[in-house]
Amino acid sequence: MKMTELFTAQLDEEAGRTRRALERTPEQRDDWKPHEKSMPFGRLAALIARMPSWLSLIINRDELDLNPPSGSNIDQRPLRTSVELVQALDEGVAQARAALAGTTEEHLLKPWRLLVSGRVVSEQPRYVVVRDTFAHLAHHRGQLTVYLRLNDVPVPAIYGPSADDARFA
Repeated sequence: MKMTELFTAQLDEEAGRTRRALERTPEQRDDWKPHEKSMPFGRLAALIARMPSWLSLIINRDELDLNPPSGSNIDQRPLRTSVELVQALDEGVAQARAALAGTTEEHLLKPWRLLVSGRVVSEQPRYVVVRDTFAHLAHHRGQLTVYLRLNDVPVPAIYGPSADDARFA
């Protein structure tokens, strides 16, 4: 199996799991956080919704500077409702699927760089960055389910049943 096929299959699986969590994100809780050091609920949900779009960025660009001199060119507008969150997720998944369909195994072996203010903080083959993006998504989605629980929102099944959703996901 090609890496592109493997990543596309994983993208499709993770998109469904992520959608179930984002659909339950309550409105009017954007600033809530479980601890003063925690990320606010709205920022966390928006981050998760947009993470699949990172795959197209990793495939189509050679690098990303998180703090470029000219300012960010990454969409950072707030996503206020579960409908907006799911729409952003779906857009990112479509972009990622297109990027994966249009790339090659050879391209995924090429290096990709993450910079902060022009300084390289990470340089790895694209396939490693794509793989790690899926782990990063699972990590933050796990945080989101804790936020849901702490706000008395039923937690969806993700990889298996939850106390609120008995299906095997």
